[in-house]
Amino acid sequence: MAEKIIAGGVETALGQRLLNTRPLGGGCIGEVYRAELSDGSPVVAKVDRTGESHLKREAYMLRYLRENSELPVPEVYHSSGDLLLMQFVEGGGDFSRAETHAAELLAALHGITADAYGHERDTLIGSLSQPNSWTALWVEFFRDHRLLYSARVGSEAGRLPLDLRARIDKLAENLDEILNEPERPSLIHGDVWSGNVLAQDKKITAFLDPAIYHADREIELAYISLFNSFGEHFFRHYAELREIRPGFFEERRYLYSLYPLLIHVYYFGGHYVGSVERTLGRLGF
Repeated sequence: MAEKIIAGGVETALGQRLLNTRPLGGGCIGEVYRAELSDGSPVVAKVDRTGESHLKREAYMLRYLRENSELPVPEVYHSSGDLLLMQFVEGGGDFSRAETHAAELLAALHGITADAYGHERDTLIGSLSQPNSWTALWVEFFRDHRLLYSARVGSEAGRLPLDLRARIDKLAENLDEILNEPERPSLIHGDVWSGNVLAQDKKITAFLDPAIYHADREIELAYISLFNSFGEHFFRHYAELREIRPGFFEERRYLYSLYPLLIHVYYFGGHYVGSVERTLGRLGF
């Protein structure tokens, strides 16, 4: 069934025949394949048969980054409710020689600003809707649309215990005593972990599966720190390009890590629940 969907899209959008497909790893949204076309070139095909239009939102985010930033992302060739065709980008998961380039790319991305926090439309984090209503204050946006939202969906999914949700509610009530307003909103990729980055030698060749919005750029750095996406060299070079304000490594990275941790609780439960509990304790809640 997936091959039939891909073949139809390839013929309609690219005017070619599909020779073969093989599964690729990753992809929270649908099934991911490497598809070989009749001219011998490869494309990446994602198939989603849920009818949720997630692929259209992913295509939007990739196109937004290509049109509004210099961040390397795959070109989108075709998108519909059940199929996304995009550029196949060479690269692997060894970033040891590419951290300088990664820091430069993300520092440049974070220089793109907006008049408020959020985005012009809701986006996705994995396959979960990510609400982005424009909000003047970051503390309000992070509280309502990230912290409380992710706690609610985790609780409704039956994976976040009620006592932890109550502790998150208490943290949210006191958030303005912990956070100061950033200088300005920054455009972020939103999901920078090793599975969403490709590199060759000293260059990052692509950032995949974005979860874009305009935020305090430190939330991107907290995500990178949480999942060890890049190492110390990345942070040193990033700090040469954009200041990392005092208190980030000591406190704010733990606060901001609650959002991706809670999203992982929603998807997986398990040990991520313990990570949320320990992080709340570190923050005094």
